[in-house]
Amino acid sequence: MKLYITPGSPYARMARIVVLEKQLGDRVEVIAAQTRTADSPYYAINPSGRVPYLLRDDGTGMEESSLICSYLDHLDGRPLFDLPGGEFSLEARRLEALSRSLIDGLSVWLRELVRPENERSPGVIRHEAARAQRMTDLWEREIGSPVMNGPLNIAQLTLACALGLERRNPDFLWRDRCPVLAHWYDKLAVRPSLVATAPPPLPPH
Repeated sequence: MKLYITPGSPYARMARIVVLEKQLGDRVEVIAAQTRTADSPYYAINPSGRVPYLLRDDGTGMEESSLICSYLDHLDGRPLFDLPGGEFSLEARRLEALSRSLIDGLSVWLRELVRPENERSPGVIRHEAARAQRMTDLWEREIGSPVMNGPLNIAQLTLACALGLERRNPDFLWRDRCPVLAHWYDKLAVRPSLVATAPPPLPPH
């Protein structure tokens, strides 16, 4: 199988972490895709141009990080990242949605920062910076949930990849306001799969 990624994408990072955690390196080739470039050859592989994108051995393509993570996680019939069930099922889905909301907003903010300075939208940046502050303040209160402190699951993975964008966005400042959240993240961030997939900082403009 071939997994197309970009090094800075938090969504692609989620899939890369699952590859490492599930020890799928001999089955999944990770390939850096050229995105957001006119006439990139990658568009012939994935017309949307988004990452991650998994090209399965049967030639079927799969897009969307949570779908790809679930597929890879279930290949051996022993999934590690499924959300808790039973009494925690609805709570787990709620927290996964909160994780996804944070990562989506941060990604919009980051896309503005990689544009040439004269093409950036100050209004979008202000909006997403304020949203990120509200969401991390909320997570400071929510992070004690058993769902976020049990075995690693997709909600935890999504939140960790969101918070890890602090490496790419120097204005994403949340640690001083959210010490409990910072402690949670720092314990998870030393996991070898997260260290190996840490996103690069933004190049200077």
